[in-house]
Amino acid sequence: MKKTYQNASLIVLLFALILFGACKKNKVEPATNDSFLPMQIGNLWYLNGENYTEIKDSVRINNKLFYKFFSLIGGDAFSVYYLRIDEQNRLVESYPDAPLKIFVRADFKANVGDKFFTTGDKDYNDNQVTVIQKSDTEMTFSFDAVYHPNLKGHPHSIKYIKGKGYPGNWKKVIINGVVYQN
Repeated sequence: MKKTYQNASLIVLLFALILFGACKKNKVEPATNDSFLPMQIGNLWYLNGENYTEIKDSVRINNKLFYKFFSLIGGDAFSVYYLRIDEQNRLVESYPDAPLKIFVRADFKANVGDKFFTTGDKDYNDNQVTVIQKSDTEMTFSFDAVYHPNLKGHPHSIKYIKGKGYPGNWKKVIINGVVYQN
C-alpha cells in the first residue's frame, strides 16, 4: 500500500512538473507608462467641456491595432485620428478607409538632430520632422511642411511626456485608469 501511494505521488509530481514546464511564458511587455504616449481606451486629456482629447476605441487597420483618438476643439470643431506605436517605437497614424497610408508622427528611438518625413510622398501633407529635444522624460519634434509653398519654413513643434503623453495645463488627465487633476 505504501509503495502504491509513493508511486501515485511520484506520478502526480511528474505530471505537475511536465504541465508547468510546458507552459509558455508570456513575453514581458514594457509598462504602458514607459510610453511617450500611453494608449488605452479611456485615456483622457481634459481642459474643459469644449477642449479635450480622449481615446474612444481601438480598431484593426491592416491587421495592426490602432487606437481611435477623438479631440474636441473649441466646442464645435473635432478631429478623429487613429494612432499606434509600431515595432520600431514610432508613433504612426493611419485610417480605416486608407489602410495602406501611414503617417509617421514621431520616432521615439531617434536622437536630437535626426530627421525623417511623415509620409515620404513629397506632397503638401509630407512634413520634414526634426527631433529638437530629447531626455529620459520628454521628447519634442519640429514639423516643417517643406513641400507646401506657403507653410515651408514655418515649423511647429509637438512635445510628448513619458507616462503622460500630451503636455498642457489640463484640468484632468486619465492615464490607464489613474486620474491626475490640477
